[in-house]
Amino acid sequence: MTRHLIAVAGNSPGVGKSTLCRSLAAWLGDTGATVDHFQEADILTRPAFRPVAEEFSDGSNSVRPETLVECTRAYLAESRAAGIDVLVTDALLPFIPSLVAWGHDEPSIAGVLHELTTAVEPTQVTVVYVHDDPATALRRALTREGPDWERWYLTKLAASPGTSSVHDLASAAAHLRREAALTLRLLATTPWNVITVDVADLDASRTADHVRHQLAGLIASTPH
Repeated sequence: MTRHLIAVAGNSPGVGKSTLCRSLAAWLGDTGATVDHFQEADILTRPAFRPVAEEFSDGSNSVRPETLVECTRAYLAESRAAGIDVLVTDALLPFIPSLVAWGHDEPSIAGVLHELTTAVEPTQVTVVYVHDDPATALRRALTREGPDWERWYLTKLAASPGTSSVHDLASAAAHLRREAALTLRLLATTPWNVITVDVADLDASRTADHVRHQLAGLIASTPH
């Protein structure tokens, strides 16, 4: 059965979560575990999340929270049936940025998180929350992706009810700071392990080493 779900999330584009996901998936695979690396774009293509893709593309550009919960439950069931030991997910759980963008308030999001904690049982969950100053991380993302990315990102945020106040990178950074505080506040109410990683002074290699060191004990203690 699937014993551990490692959900890598970031407080901003440009913090290196996808790079960290790839590194963790490779490391876990080298230990002999059967690993499923769920990349960010997979939510639109994985069979278990087909209802999410269908709802998102129906013109509303949003997904009902109950659909997120049921698709997560289906994904865990599918993984157990396939004999997957460890799931490493990129920007999947806990869905907070999406729920904020779709206009859900804190009590509503807290309710979704409670439902998710039940949906993933009995799999152990560790959320690796990667963060940096959002203004710095956004500049890093812009350098990496180019000016077209900035237009795409700001347009996406401005078009969603919960992030409609965003109109430039400065207001995007302010929004991301508020969202990070909300995320950490809500994660503290769950039974999940939470590893927070400040990458301000760490490169990708040192970040991966730091997270691997913290995960090693958790994975070793997960019941087989």
